[in-house]
Amino acid sequence: MRNNKINSSAALWAAAAVVVLASAGCASRGGAGASQPAAAPAPAPAASARSGSGAGMDGRGNVTDSSKVEAGSGRTVKGLNGYEGEITGNPARNSKFTRLQIGMSAKQVTDIAGAPTDQGAYVTGKAFIPFYFGSDRHRFEMTYKGQGRLIFAGGGMGEYTSGNLIWIIHNPNESGYR
Repeated sequence: MRNNKINSSAALWAAAAVVVLASAGCASRGGAGASQPAAAPAPAPAASARSGSGAGMDGRGNVTDSSKVEAGSGRTVKGLNGYEGEITGNPARNSKFTRLQIGMSAKQVTDIAGAPTDQGAYVTGKAFIPFYFGSDRHRFEMTYKGQGRLIFAGGGMGEYTSGNLIWIIHNPNESGYR
């Protein structure tokens, strides 16, 4: 009779793999083999968030608080060089923002709209992705008193005063300060 030896470390790894796979299978089914109906899909976001009455906005689509407006509450538009962006709110009378286009550089914007009342930069979640060197690692924001806010995305690494316009927030009641 032959004595077959089993490699104990290989057996241990195989057993651990079986337990992990079985647990994942049970978890994806919602229990230990019990048959349960599939969960209902998540409800679609409220139409009001898309129609301009989300956070920081009134029922007519006017922005009341620029700092609370959420992405997706305006209309999506195509701009220069294929850039996609968003325009939120209704422009103030004689607003310089109406001459701006999504995709413009910060320099082009300041040539049209003038110097901002206040400005600043902040990082996005993409800045924390290891080895991510693409655009939208940071955002640059310009505020204009009585006009609204302009949000720029991208620019090179370490360059926080450039990028392309991706979001125009019209707010005739803008204080001008972030």
